[in-house]
Amino acid sequence: MGPVLLAAVLVFTACVGTEFGSVDESTVPPTTAAVVASSITAPSTTEAAGASTTSSSTTSTPETEVLQSFPASALEVVAFPVPAGSRPHDVAPAADGGVWYTAQGSGELGWLDPESGETRHIPLGAGSRPHGVIVGDDGTAWVTDGGLNAIVSVDADDQVVVYPLPADRPDANLNTAAFDGAGLLWFTGQNGIYGSLDPTTGDMEVFDAPLGRGPYGIAATPLGTVYFASLAGSYVGLIAPDGSVTVLDPPTPGQGARRVWSDSAGSIWVSEWNSGQLSRYVPDTGQWTTWPLPGDSPSAYAVYVDEFDDVWVSDFGGNAMHRFGPSTETFDTFDLPSDPSNVRQILGRPGEVWGAESAADQLVVIRARS
Repeated sequence: MGPVLLAAVLVFTACVGTEFGSVDESTVPPTTAAVVASSITAPSTTEAAGASTTSSSTTSTPETEVLQSFPASALEVVAFPVPAGSRPHDVAPAADGGVWYTAQGSGELGWLDPESGETRHIPLGAGSRPHGVIVGDDGTAWVTDGGLNAIVSVDADDQVVVYPLPADRPDANLNTAAFDGAGLLWFTGQNGIYGSLDPTTGDMEVFDAPLGRGPYGIAATPLGTVYFASLAGSYVGLIAPDGSVTVLDPPTPGQGARRVWSDSAGSIWVSEWNSGQLSRYVPDTGQWTTWPLPGDSPSAYAVYVDEFDDVWVSDFGGNAMHRFGPSTETFDTFDLPSDPSNVRQILGRPGEVWGAESAADQLVVIRARS
């Protein structure tokens, strides 16, 4: 695909401030951002890497239907301002059509209505500093809160429940969470822990991570197998049902694996912060393939795989989001509306890919043009 120019008008809209400790509702119109989408074919390196193991696990590959994704020219970037000072970190499309986001700057969980631009903020407690958010099958939002050193749930009625970590696990620096196939919520803490919470009983287990500090991004495959990335440890961890971990080493030493995501076949995609690369691990073969991101000094932060099995990566160095097509090994690059944007996490639903511009107090979505 040749280079494509997507033109639109960027309008900056003043954000409505929110008072900490109260539910806030405000409405700000979305804006369509000026964006340039360019396409580039990336060279790759492939090799089989050995694993240092403390347990073993197998992952079978489900049968999947191959779908055709939208061409870059059919997509647009739309920005949604959120209350000033929110510093949104992670996003998660909500069951009701809205979008949850962690308002790390104000210690709240935010919700955005993409139709109207309306937002509301739910306070999570004194000292809250929420990081990650995902949504359970019942629509409940689950937050990893580093300030509270707790997992926090928020249901459809905005009822907040706090699940503190054990007293002997202070200052875990909680990061992200994912549900496994048995319904356990697994989570990471960058100060060297990972753990699980049983939402039905409130029982929690916390484990010491291999190599100490570093656990960051976490995700589950379609079959419910859980992997996490260790930023400081530069490895990917495969969590067995008993809580033990298999350490998987990407080919590039010191690459800084930051986040992980699974495609529909159960392969694991890794954003490498230090190396500026995107990697894929195939569990059935143990094979790694690595592609450098476009640009002079990329820094790969978030990774997400959409319903077409296209891979999305946020790039701090390029102030962009890239879409990678595994079948063509081609990147499409979408410039972000704010500079810097600092999109730290990506999530989506069919037809929409969402990110949070933590440096600009707004959410962005890449979707098909109206």
